This record gives sequence, C-alpha cells and structure tokens, in this order.
Amino acid sequence: MVLLYKIELLGVRAMEMKRFASKIIVRCDKDDEIVQTITKVCRENNVKLAAITGIGAVNEVTIGLFNPTTREYHSMQFKKDMEIAGLVGNVSRMNDEVYIHVHITLTDSSYNAIGGHLSYAKVSCTAELIIDVIEGEVNRSYNDEVGLNLLQF
Repeated sequence: MVLLYKIELLGVRAMEMKRFASKIIVRCDKDDEIVQTITKVCRENNVKLAAITGIGAVNEVTIGLFNPTTREYHSMQFKKDMEIAGLVGNVSRMNDEVYIHVHITLTDSSYNAIGGHLSYAKVSCTAELIIDVIEGEVNRSYNDEVGLNLLQF
C-alpha cells in the first residue's frame, strides 16, 4: 500500500511523505523542524518502533552530549549553514507516547564535523528522511543508575 500526502505543521509548513509498506519516505522543506516532523509523522502513522536515517541541510541546530558523571545533557546551539552528513536514530514509546532518539553529524563550509544528540534542527533547503517501521513495540523507562530513558524488553 502506497500513501502520499502532505502534513501541515503548526498550520504553516507542509512537508511531504510517501509510505511503501514498512518504509516512510519524508521530504522536509525549508524552515521545517526535523524532530517535530519525525514525531508528527510517527503519530499520524501510529509508528511504535522504527529506525530513522536521513540527510539534508540545516541552518539552525541544537545538539547535546550526555555527561554520565553529572547525568546532565550539555547542549549547544549552532546558527550557520551545515550539511547533514548523517542522521540516525530510532522510534520507540514511553508513557504511551512517541519517543524519538536521534543523533546527527553535521559538516560546515570548512568541512569540520560536529555531532551529538539532536534536540532541534531547522531545515535550510531540504532534508530527506527514511523511517523504517519495525513490527512490534518497545517501551522506554527511566533508569536511575544511568540517568537516561532506556529501552525495556
């Protein structure tokens, strides 16, 4: 079954997607926010478990690094043109809600790379995402020892 439609985010932007059986191909347009888009697509398609990959370009991003000693994320915001060299992550569930866990590697005009846990990314030109839906459901719960929301089997 192939589905093709546009999803309007916040009444402003419309990204496009097409579903091929267990694969959802998403095109984000200029000014779309990537994490919000993934969350919206997964909610609309009742995705409970999936792998995510992507490429594209952004001009505003917030990435973080988790410090296991302090159990805190240290986030940095970058506002410049960057290519997404790789976006990889997964979709699971926590408290009956979609839970997105994505990491990103970005390169700038000097070919320097940065990366980390993705919190926010505004598309500058386009982004192309593949959500590979996996049959089943895996939940997350907070682990006191580690200080993170871990997959539970």
